[in-house]
Amino acid sequence: MAEQKIFAGPRIRRIRNAKGLTQTAMAEELGISPSYLNLIERNQRPLTVQLLLKLATVYKLDLEELRGEAGGSVAALKEAFADPLLEDELPSPQEIVEVAEATPNAAAAIVKLYRAYRESLDRLTDLSDLLAREGRATALSAARVPFDEVRESFETRPNHFPAIEEAAEHLREKLAPQTQAFGADLAATLKAWLKRERDISVRLLPVETMPLWRRRFDRHSMRLFLSERLSPFDQLREIAMEVCLIAMNEIIAAEIEALKLSTDEARRLARFELARYAAHALMMPYDAFHAAALRARYDIDVLRSRFGVSFEQAANRLTMLARPGKPGVPFFLLEVDQAGNRFRRAGAQGFPQSRFGGACPKLAIHAAFTQPGQLLVERVEMPDGAEFVTIARTLEGPQAAFSERVRRTAILIGCDAGFAGEIVYGKAAPGAGQGGGVGGGLGPTEIGPACRLCERQGCLARAEPPLTRPLGLDEMVTGLSAFDFR
Repeated sequence: MAEQKIFAGPRIRRIRNAKGLTQTAMAEELGISPSYLNLIERNQRPLTVQLLLKLATVYKLDLEELRGEAGGSVAALKEAFADPLLEDELPSPQEIVEVAEATPNAAAAIVKLYRAYRESLDRLTDLSDLLAREGRATALSAARVPFDEVRESFETRPNHFPAIEEAAEHLREKLAPQTQAFGADLAATLKAWLKRERDISVRLLPVETMPLWRRRFDRHSMRLFLSERLSPFDQLREIAMEVCLIAMNEIIAAEIEALKLSTDEARRLARFELARYAAHALMMPYDAFHAAALRARYDIDVLRSRFGVSFEQAANRLTMLARPGKPGVPFFLLEVDQAGNRFRRAGAQGFPQSRFGGACPKLAIHAAFTQPGQLLVERVEMPDGAEFVTIARTLEGPQAAFSERVRRTAILIGCDAGFAGEIVYGKAAPGAGQGGGVGGGLGPTEIGPACRLCERQGCLARAEPPLTRPLGLDEMVTGLSAFDFR
């Protein structure tokens, strides 16, 4: 195996400058020519094994100092330049390496400034949320990528699009006028529609043929390819999305225009989100789903079985029941991964950011990862006394191969505790008269919107100090929290 060549010109130059040597003097001590040393310092020649040993002997160096010294700086610089604020200034990977190698102090300063900027940005965002909770709107905003703009647009408005709902109902009636055609029957009906109306065939392809995609539409052969990694429920949704993008193209375009997004990429992302919304509306028609939800008292497992969909799809549909004159319980939804990264937030009345927050580490959505597939129900209480019933469960992503790690996220569906009597989970939530759920019947779990905005004292789960209170650093007294405050 060929050994990796070591180019360490800037580091050699720093060693020489630190010792106050000229190139001629250093070359003489190393037993090489000044011109060769000049080539080494300009990274035009690698360090040989003999020269490495000579450097270690003459200047008492640790050879590790000449290997990968800038690795951490390179990674940190890549993170900084990936920020949306610098999207037009993105340097090449080689430029980043050169900055880290040639000017390590400047690179460290850039990283330090970037981290201070991110910390300030996070604090401003938290402060904006805090002021919003108190009814004082702010104009604070951060540089956003198109994905963030789209996500914010959907999170802050009711998850209900009347025009799409109406179009989905009309399309459903045309597709299956004599039958409800749920589940597998609907999949066959949608495939037949695609073939009849657009001459599009649907094919399921193996992993080795489509290793990187869940779906791909080939315009030349007019075929929609789906990955075998997808569950039957996800395959159905992908087919339904394709049908909706064709049959409801103008309606979806009008809804995108109404969102007033700023970039073409944001509008493209919104088109995908609205197509998924339309697919859910087609798979679970509003009137039928609303009636079934009332009969089942919003039991998600009963609804998923009734309509031949997944738990995630049925839970999503619950957040869309906001039709005037025929609303459902106003559920909201949150999905995160094991690291706490947020994927989605939505709600029948918009996600209740100011009332619920959703960033408390004590929420059952985080405990769900320790009990995959189990339904965790609990009643939670905010610092202001507002109570919610929450249902949390893990979700499995596309089928992983033997050598791959399973993609697992967790979903939380919640509603105001005032609706507990209307949902099947109300009595199972601790504090509602029966034991069960996460809390073991000991009453509501006390949570907060987020650690930076929560003033609960003695919280064992606190991860950050509150913005609104000074830290209580007392050498004589140490509290239960890692961040004591006065």
